Amino acid sequence: MGDILERVREAVAEQPFMATLGVSVAHAAPGEVDLELPFDERFTQQHGFLHAGAVAAVLDSACGYAAWSTADGDADVLTVEYKINLLEPAVGERVVARGRVVRRGGRLVVCHGEALAEGTLIATSTTTMALRTR
Repeated sequence: MGDILERVREAVAEQPFMATLGVSVAHAAPGEVDLELPFDERFTQQHGFLHAGAVAAVLDSACGYAAWSTADGDADVLTVEYKINLLEPAVGERVVARGRVVRRGGRLVVCHGEALAEGTLIATSTTTMALRTR
């Protein structure tokens, strides 16, 4: 498990967008990744909530890294499609985005995501990822 955690942490650190958002890796295991998005006023909307785009991006990435954690060798993962349901405003000090692999096929991986703010479920997603060999 430690190896997957380090691989995901290194991959997130290489992604400028995740660095801009201040995202960190809280958990990584085969088929599971939790990312943390801290509250930052630069990423809020007009009512002071974290912007849905920031929440969606981190939830998409959590699912992507969960899919990547199941990939063989040096495969890349790209989002093919995702749907998000925004349930509550993102308020509090941080959002935890949890990505879980539901099913891994030969080339496609289906994931379920949940985003929580202060323990409240604020979004769910279904994401399809494509495994791509380099």
